Amino acid sequence: MELVGRIIAGRPLLVLAVKEEAQFLDTDIPVLFTGMGKVNAAVALAGVLARGPRPSHVVNLGTAGALRPGWTGTHVVGSVIQHDLDTDLLRTLTGETYGAALPLNADDGPVLATGDAFIADEAARERLAARAHLVDMEGYALATAAAQAGVPLRIVKHVSDDAGEGAAKSWRESVAGCARALADWAALHMPQHP
Repeated sequence: MELVGRIIAGRPLLVLAVKEEAQFLDTDIPVLFTGMGKVNAAVALAGVLARGPRPSHVVNLGTAGALRPGWTGTHVVGSVIQHDLDTDLLRTLTGETYGAALPLNADDGPVLATGDAFIADEAARERLAARAHLVDMEGYALATAAAQAGVPLRIVKHVSDDAGEGAAKSWRESVAGCARALADWAALHMPQHP
């Protein structure tokens, strides 16, 4: 985890998993790098929100795999699910719901499936495509941490690969282009001065 800049109450906080996704950002908004995966994302964001001051809102910028044909570009996520937690089985065991879908503020945005596995095979991609449009490794954890702290969250993902065979190679080859697209989105949609 690394926080670049200082969080100021009433101003936003940008959150990204890794520096490769932020290489073209040009902003005075503080940036939190969480590291990859749900645990790193949840611990990093929960930690800075607990210490305070609290930002006005959090914007997660990052890459995502497309689970369905034809998905490209930058998307503001409508809801997020946790694909590697067996919510149905846990409900039958405990009567409690763990890992329920979390709605975000983008009503017509795609569903993002979050899990600690990097999806890079056709069988996993097809299974997830029945439930979501995009897949990442941090979104659900960030949404949970932000919700627990009462801080609004927006998730913005740029498609880096097709979450199928060769996805890891595609991510490495496309991350710079994705970082440029995310920086362009931030320049258009994020306030730059207090």
